[in-house]
Amino acid sequence: MGEVVGRGELIIMLHGGGPDHYSMRPLADRLADRYRVVLPDIRGYGASRCPDPALHRWDQYVADVIAIMHALDAPSAHLVGAGLGGTIALRTCLQHPRTARSAVVISAEAIEDDADKAADTELMDRFAERARSCGLHAAWALFVPHLQPLIANLVTEAIPRADAHSAAAAAAIGHDRAFAAVEDLRCIDTPTLIIAGDDTRHPTQLAHSLAEVLPRGVIAEASMSYELVDAEDMANAFGPAIEKFLQQT
Repeated sequence: MGEVVGRGELIIMLHGGGPDHYSMRPLADRLADRYRVVLPDIRGYGASRCPDPALHRWDQYVADVIAIMHALDAPSAHLVGAGLGGTIALRTCLQHPRTARSAVVISAEAIEDDADKAADTELMDRFAERARSCGLHAAWALFVPHLQPLIANLVTEAIPRADAHSAAAAAAIGHDRAFAAVEDLRCIDTPTLIIAGDDTRHPTQLAHSLAEVLPRGVIAEASMSYELVDAEDMANAFGPAIEKFLQQT
């Protein structure tokens, strides 16, 4: 399950694709005086070893979130997710609306058309091949130069804690599609705070589109920035907006 900090209403905090739960720890610490925050390593990342590609599907990731709630005897939780974790949070809101009290999506992943999705799947397959044959530093070289500095740094810091075969298996998520279009999310009625991303894989415009489509979606004034370089910066930049949102939910 990962780490648990604080007491109060449950928050499940989900890291992005590449980092592990340590990337979210400073943000969790900011919330721990009012909430019980669970920091799992998503399946295939950090200490969560899962080298079977068949187990890396969106439905499985959502089931893992629900399993955390059941393990803690919690009927519902606030969901906070970055990148990959944000997609899992939105899928959980879509599939289990009664269990999601609210959602915070940091740096939402691009929702691609058919051509872009095919290209991304091919890139993820290349990542998996490199991870298995050459190791994670070589695999992440396909992505890191194109990422916002904060994300690139969090990914790089997590590599020594990761398992190459599990990371390669996790790349199989490229063959599954979270959403075909932003419109797929219109039926989500969960209060949702959206913090915009700032690179091609986490486009700024998508955050504004989500805020328009989600019936109870709100765009945060804070956003991803090239001035942010580490997890402490992320916590300081986004923590106040998340705290305010949760208190109003």
